Amino acid sequence: MLFVASIVSCKTETVVDDDDATNPNAKWEVQDAFTNLTFKDPVEMVYSDDGTNRLFVIEQAGVIKVFKNDPAANSTSDFLDMKNAVNSGGEKGLLGMALHPNFSSNGQLFVNYTRQNAGKLESVISRFSSDKNLADAASEEILLTFGQPYSNHNGGKIAFGKDGYLYIAIGDGGSGGDPQNFAQNLNSVLGKILRIDINKKSNGLNYAIPTDNPFVNDSNARPEIYAYGLRNPWKMNLDKETGKFWIADVGQNEKEEIDILEKGGNFGWRITEGFGCFNPSSNCNKEGLIDPVFDYGTNVGRSITGGYVYRGKIHTELTGKYIYGDYASGRIWALKYDESTKQSTNELLTRLTGSLSSFGQDKDGELYLLNYQSGKVQRLAFE
Repeated sequence: MLFVASIVSCKTETVVDDDDATNPNAKWEVQDAFTNLTFKDPVEMVYSDDGTNRLFVIEQAGVIKVFKNDPAANSTSDFLDMKNAVNSGGEKGLLGMALHPNFSSNGQLFVNYTRQNAGKLESVISRFSSDKNLADAASEEILLTFGQPYSNHNGGKIAFGKDGYLYIAIGDGGSGGDPQNFAQNLNSVLGKILRIDINKKSNGLNYAIPTDNPFVNDSNARPEIYAYGLRNPWKMNLDKETGKFWIADVGQNEKEEIDILEKGGNFGWRITEGFGCFNPSSNCNKEGLIDPVFDYGTNVGRSITGGYVYRGKIHTELTGKYIYGDYASGRIWALKYDESTKQSTNELLTRLTGSLSSFGQDKDGELYLLNYQSGKVQRLAFE
């Protein structure tokens, strides 16, 4: 379905042999976390930080399911059904969800989805109200819309930073090779990470622009832009300890890449793909561009699925490592990155049978894996 990835190459030339399905030195396996529950095309999971210990799973067609975070859970309920509003299929659909930092008191949630409007495809960022158990489908307040020239590369992730602002990950608009060069165009929101203040409204918008956004005073740039030069940032997740966002950006022909978000940063697409040149294919000008933390080749798999820096208590050997995977191959890795030396070490943990569409996290920082093919929510276990 959604995207594409592979392994072995970064500035440190850390090489991982993963011709086999799993690393023979590893003792990791993938298990079903909730054996009684199955979802239809799950693409995202979030947790409620309101004392109820619940998990929310997004089904791509436009339904958000909620259930108790209990291995014995045997039922879910519909938190929000917006199938009639969503245009779904391929890389389209209900793709992102974020609960307001004060969800426990205000019940607000935010979504990112694609729809048809006057015969054209567009992405929509909306706010809904809820009583915390059921969202009011009629309460939709559209914050932002933007056209999608092609059906693919819609990004989809939305998340709140530690600063309380909403971050929005957007792909380059689709097709292949970013034919209109949207990712480098600061007048377009495509190929960008946006940052908006959803607690205020200004200039006729249903949101406000944070005054410290990097391009807020640039008349030749959209003020919502926080970073740019991305191809299809399918997943962008917050490290709860450091407050930094890790971005998994799906590659074109040769490289998948992992980035750490930087204010005003240009991550290179379509000039570069990973550490290498893309357009032009050689001798490209990399001045001012931010290198990825890690990249890897499409010989191993296709469509990187971003995960989380592990901060849980069950698997302490993974603490501080970025756990991520690959949609096509099902491989799951742990990346250790030293910011002082800019060096990365990548370890293959195991392989999921199916298609890895997303990772999830609960209130304790424990990780979950969403299997798009089986519809199961899964977890890592040490044999």
